[in-house]
Amino acid sequence: MPSQRPTYKSPLEGYENAPPLPTEKAEDGKSLLNIQTGVLSSAYEKFPEPLDNGRRGAFDVHIYHLPNHPAQAQYAASLHERIRREFPELRIYTFWSKPVGPHPIAMFEVNIFTPAQFGAFVGWLAVWRGPLSVLIHPNTTEPTLEEGGEMSEAEKEARNHTDRAIWMGEKVVLNTDLFYEVMDH
Repeated sequence: MPSQRPTYKSPLEGYENAPPLPTEKAEDGKSLLNIQTGVLSSAYEKFPEPLDNGRRGAFDVHIYHLPNHPAQAQYAASLHERIRREFPELRIYTFWSKPVGPHPIAMFEVNIFTPAQFGAFVGWLAVWRGPLSVLIHPNTTEPTLEEGGEMSEAEKEARNHTDRAIWMGEKVVLNTDLFYEVMDH
């Protein structure tokens, strides 16, 4: 299990000497007025480190279904086909009818490689996921203990699948012990 509590860098790193932000409201009367610089965040073009901008992809999307619930299993199979047809540029894996790895129920997986794909696919999935639960987790490139880092590969995978996870629908409890059993031995 994790040997230490995760640490987090300050979200204001790089902005320590920035001027105070205005407190007045924007035209809509509700949102805050932000200072426009004319420069978009680089996160629109490339995922920030430590997200994997390489071959693995920055995010995995696991779409769960209950195989013993015929209507849900059929919906999931139809969604899998639709995703393959509408998003052929994404990496889409086998439609499983049984638990696989740390996932305690049947699912299929989709990999996302760019911020544009993330925005398009996750927004689309919010509308089309139907009765299915969805786990969106990052793939990160922090160095592991073996590489001089602060956590084992198992700790990194468990953190990516839990602390850093995004859920749509009901959360599914994962068997993160499997990471330690497989990766630490």
